[in-house]
Order: sequence, then structure tokens, then C-alpha cells
Amino acid sequence: MVESKVKIGVIGAGWWAVENHIPVLKSRPDVHLAGVCRPGKGELDRIQQRFEIDYGTGDYQKMVDGLDLDGVVVSSPHHLHYEHARAALEKGISVLCEKPMTLRTEHARELVDLVRRKGLHFLIPYGWNYEDFALDAKSQIDSGAIGSIRHLTCQMAGTTFELFSGMEPWFVKESFVKPEPSTWSDARRGGGYGHGQTTHLLGLLLWITGLEPAQVYAEMGLSVTQADLFHALSARFTNGATATISGSAGVPKHLGYQIDVRVFGTDGMLLLDLESGRERLEIRRHDQKDYVRQMTTGEGTYACVKPLYRFVDLIQGKPVDNRSPVELGARVVELLDAAYRSAQSGRPESVPAR
Repeated sequence: MVESKVKIGVIGAGWWAVENHIPVLKSRPDVHLAGVCRPGKGELDRIQQRFEIDYGTGDYQKMVDGLDLDGVVVSSPHHLHYEHARAALEKGISVLCEKPMTLRTEHARELVDLVRRKGLHFLIPYGWNYEDFALDAKSQIDSGAIGSIRHLTCQMAGTTFELFSGMEPWFVKESFVKPEPSTWSDARRGGGYGHGQTTHLLGLLLWITGLEPAQVYAEMGLSVTQADLFHALSARFTNGATATISGSAGVPKHLGYQIDVRVFGTDGMLLLDLESGRERLEIRRHDQKDYVRQMTTGEGTYACVKPLYRFVDLIQGKPVDNRSPVELGARVVELLDAAYRSAQSGRPESVPAR
């Protein structure tokens, strides 16, 4: 018996969906990319023609209601993720939702409840979570290698100054579809480095540690569009652990990501560095029973193929794990929501009681 293909629809066929999600899904012979949704008939027609997608519409509800989909990829502008993900879930369709999952804590928690009530799959494509080194880091912490977590210090930096400043970034000059500037640079619509980039770091950090945010104080440096280019966060978690979290869009264009995570516990510390050429994962313990994972140059380079493959596998019922579920997405939103509220108020902001 030949298994039927998994029917997937894409809501928000913009730059990243066209560069990554659609080609990745088209690469799987067991997936039928059944429909695509975006505004602008001209761009929609071009995308349908390029990827040989029969169904296209500017009305996401029409696609969700009419195509009998198994899964939906939500890759629309940040401020629309909640609306689009909720529509698919309410129809009984599993969702892969781009980060940020939502902009507000109450919306994130609503999606958590909806996913649980419907018994559906929900995955945020945090690419690093699906790499072997990330699972190794989580396993080390879960096994008690560093003891109880007391403090974290971490930073993420990248070459996205132009993107969050309302300019066309250097890395999309040859793209088939250009990014919509307001998605990334309009703070009122979820633009800024926190929602656009630091969310990746937090998705990895909160997954490997299991921590839940309780309070955040934030200072931010803004672009000409008032989106954050830089931020310094001071956080406390529900277990009492503290953290400093730094984000910067100021890396020179010829370089890559900088990701540096250090987790300090009662028995030792974990060090994870993903900058190309200096990748490392180490456990350093007070009793000197250390662990060093051998990592190769380029192993920490970000890729977003495995999350989409995992989403399809989950829909098919394969025995695989979801390393970026809706609950993780909600914790990331809780921390970022508190950070942005703090930057506005000038004081520490608490995460609402769960």
C-alpha cells in the first residue's frame, strides 16, 4: 500500500518561505505542497509558477477551510503569526509557525491551550535545536552534569543592521522575493533584533536548560525606525537562576553569527560556542571530571531544513521528538514580551503567573 502524501499549505509566502520553507518541502517526495497564500497577485503568480503550486490565494481562511490540509506553515509577518496559527489549529490542522510564535504572552498561552485541546502538532523552526550538539548539551544538563542551574550568560550577534533599520540587507540582493521591510524594522509589527534573531538563541537556551522566565529588565539601542538593534537583558527564572542576555545586529558583513552560551551550575558549567572556526561544547566540573565534545568547523552554522522535515515526520506519526514545541515557543514569548515591556517602562517587568 502506498502512503498518501502529506498535504501542506503555506501562509505567508514571503522572502524566507520562498528561500527556505517551500524548497525544503518540495524536496520531499512524500509531501504535496497543496497551496500558498500571500497578498499581491503578481508575486503570488510568480511563486506558483516557479514552484509548480496549483492553488494560490490572498485569503488564508479560504485556503485553510477549503484544501483539507494536514499541515500549515505560518511564515507571515510577525504580528500575524497568532492569527494565522490559531485559524489553522481551530480547523484541526497541525502548524509549523515561524518565530516569534506570537508577540504577546496571552496569545502564546492561548495557542498552547488550543494545541493541547485539539491534540495537534505544533513546531517552531528553531534550527539549532535539531543539531546533535544541542541534544548533547541538553542531555548533559538533564543528567546533572553541572548540577542545579544558578546563572547563565549568553549572547547572539549577526550581520542584520540593515534589515532592522528599514534598508534592503546585503544578503537578499539576489533573492527571488525581497523581505517586506516593515516585518523586520517596524517595532509596532514585531520588528527588531529580539523578535527577529534573539528568539533563536532563547529557543536553544530554554530548550537545553528547561528554565522558565519570571522577570526581565531590558535596555535597548534602537534603529532609525525605532526597532531594536542592540539589547542587554537581565533576567531571573522561576528556579531563582539569573541571566544576562545580549543581542547585537552589528557584526561586519563578511563574518557570520556569534552565539556564545555559558550555563553555571552548582557542580560545574556548560560552555557552548557556535561561531565558525571556534565551535565548542564543553562541560567543566569542580571535580575535574570534564567532558569535551569534538566539533568541526562549520558545525554550528545555522540551517533550517531539519525542523521542516521533523514537522512532516510528526504528522506522519513517526516516532520522532519535537525539540521546539508550542510550550517552548510560549516561554520564549514570555521572556521577550517582558523584555520589550521593560524597555518601554524603564523598570523590571514580571512574566504573568501561569
